[in-house]
Amino acid sequence: MVTPNSAPPSRILLGPGPSMTDPRVLEALATPPVGHLDPYLLQLYREEQELLRGVFQTHNEWTFAVSGTGTSGMEAVLVNLIEPGDSVLCATNGYFGERLADIGSRCGGNVDRVTRPWGEVFTVEEIETALKKKRYKLLTIVHAETSTGALQLNIREIAEAAHKHGALLVLDTVTSLGGVEVKLDEWDVDTAYSASQKCLSAPSGLAPVSIGPRARQVIQNRKKPAASFYLDINLYANYWGGTHAYHHTASASLHYALTRALQLVVEEGLEVRFARHRRNGEMLWNGLVDLGLPPLIPLDHRLPVLTTPQLPEILDEARIRSRLLEEQNIEIAGGFGELKGKVWRIGLMGYSSQPQNITRLLDALLLMLST
Repeated sequence: MVTPNSAPPSRILLGPGPSMTDPRVLEALATPPVGHLDPYLLQLYREEQELLRGVFQTHNEWTFAVSGTGTSGMEAVLVNLIEPGDSVLCATNGYFGERLADIGSRCGGNVDRVTRPWGEVFTVEEIETALKKKRYKLLTIVHAETSTGALQLNIREIAEAAHKHGALLVLDTVTSLGGVEVKLDEWDVDTAYSASQKCLSAPSGLAPVSIGPRARQVIQNRKKPAASFYLDINLYANYWGGTHAYHHTASASLHYALTRALQLVVEEGLEVRFARHRRNGEMLWNGLVDLGLPPLIPLDHRLPVLTTPQLPEILDEARIRSRLLEEQNIEIAGGFGELKGKVWRIGLMGYSSQPQNITRLLDALLLMLST
C-alpha cells in the first residue's frame, strides 16, 4: 500500500524518459520555493535563458522554458505559428512526427505528410520534392525520433530547402538536446523545442523552446491571438522579459532544478558530454550484439541516447521487462506503434548514461535470456 510517507523505489531509469536525476539537481529541487514574480526567480530566469541559449547553441532572444512536458513545447510552437487554413508539411517517420501532424491539424492547419518507414530518415531531395507541391508555411521534422532511435543528421540542408521554398522549419529536439549536437543558429532552424526530463536530466514539467527571428515575426504579426492562452508565446515573452507581466504561476522548484541541470551541462562541456553519450551508446550496442539483439537502426543514423534492439519473435519481451523492474530495479521500455513487440527502447540520457548502468543491464539481460 502506498501512503504519503512511502518512499518510491530508487530505479535505474534506462527507458525513453525520464532519465535519472543528479543528486545536485534533486538538492536544488528541494529548496524552498519563492513567488512566481519574486526578484530572485526573475534573476534565475535570466541565467536559465543564457544557459538554454548555450545548449541550443543560439542567440535567439525568445529562448525560455514553457510550463509543461515536451508536448507542451510542441503544441506551443505549433499553436503560435499556425493560423486556420495555413499549409503545413510534416515529415513523419515515427510516432512523434505523427504527433506533430496531429497537433498541426488541431491548430487548424491543412496538413500534408512526407513519410518514411519507421526507423528510416529523410533525404534532402525527398523533402524538397514535397515542398515544391505547394506553398507551405511550416515544415516540421523530428531530430531524434524517440519511438525508433533514428537520428536525422542533415538538418542544415533541410532548413535551407525549407527556406528556399518559403517555409519555416520547426525542429523537435526533445530527445536530442543535451545528448547530441544541436546547433540552431548554424543550422538556421526557425524554432525548436525540447523537454527537461531527457538528456538534460531535470524533472519532467518544463519544455525549453527557442524562437528564431523569422518565426518571431510570424508570431508577432498574427491576425488573431493564438488559440491557447496558456501557451501564447507573446504572453510568455512578456512574462520572461520586459515588464514581467503576470501570465501563470510557474513552478519555482522546477526552474531551480532545470537551472542546476543546465549548469551541470555547461560544467561538463557540450563536446565532452556528446562524446560521453556516444561512447556509452557504443558500449551498449556492442553488448546487445553479443546477446544476439542487434540495434534496429543502421549505424549511420543511429541515436546514441536511445537504442532499439531487435527482438526475436519467440521472446516474451514484456515478461523480461517486468523481471528487470522487479528483480533488478531497472526500467526499460517496449516498442509501440509499428514496432510494438519488435524492439525495446533503451535510453542512455544525461545522468543515466553511465558505464555501470550499461554493465548492470547487460548482465541482467544475459541472465534472463538464458533462464
